[in-house]
Amino acid sequence: MKYKRILLKLSGESLLGNEQHGIDSQKLMSFALDIKDVVLHDVGVGIVIGGGNIYRGMRNQDNGIDRVQGDYMGMLATVINGLALQSELEKQGLKAALFSGISVEPVCSFFTRKRANQAIEKNKVVIISGGIGNPFFTTDSAAALRALEMQADVLLKGTRVDGIYSDDPEKNPNAVKFDSISFDEAYHMHLNIMDLTAFTLCRDNNMPIIVFNMDKPGNLFKVVAGEKIGTLVYP
Repeated sequence: MKYKRILLKLSGESLLGNEQHGIDSQKLMSFALDIKDVVLHDVGVGIVIGGGNIYRGMRNQDNGIDRVQGDYMGMLATVINGLALQSELEKQGLKAALFSGISVEPVCSFFTRKRANQAIEKNKVVIISGGIGNPFFTTDSAAALRALEMQADVLLKGTRVDGIYSDDPEKNPNAVKFDSISFDEAYHMHLNIMDLTAFTLCRDNNMPIIVFNMDKPGNLFKVVAGEKIGTLVYP
């Protein structure tokens, strides 16, 4: 395998599958099986998960919730998704440790770099919820930070599209897909890969990013094995 330790970023919306809200059990199982294939090849796996499938629908109702309170609600939503993913991974025979950037014991342990790395060394899948534990930061930022803390070889962003394009391929049929692109090129082209905080953190610390279609079973294994799936963003 090309990469021996990865940080996988999954959005909450990716868990929707065919559902309008909440978690699609079939999609959850599909993700767990893909992760299992990688773990069985001795790859250390950390996962940062979002919560948009649970919280974002509420936020769109213009309910007047304070931004800081809303961000904490979003963090709690990621814990719910983390619990669901942990349960499914264990159902598939894997060991999984759930951590959170906010204290929610006894539901899961508070994240520290040492705890997470010890868990990976024990062949556990490390699931990190709760963002970075502070408002005004996205789960993209959490993924970038945790990838660096866990000394991952690469940050993998699993999405619904097959890579990075020069424009929105759903709106512009002439949009061009990049097989690879440098951080500087992506920045000057204003490509929306991750939020700017996360993007800058990866760029400044030479953490490569691969954006790929996680909805296609088997793609995660191909990316980790080194096949040219998705788009590589390199220093």
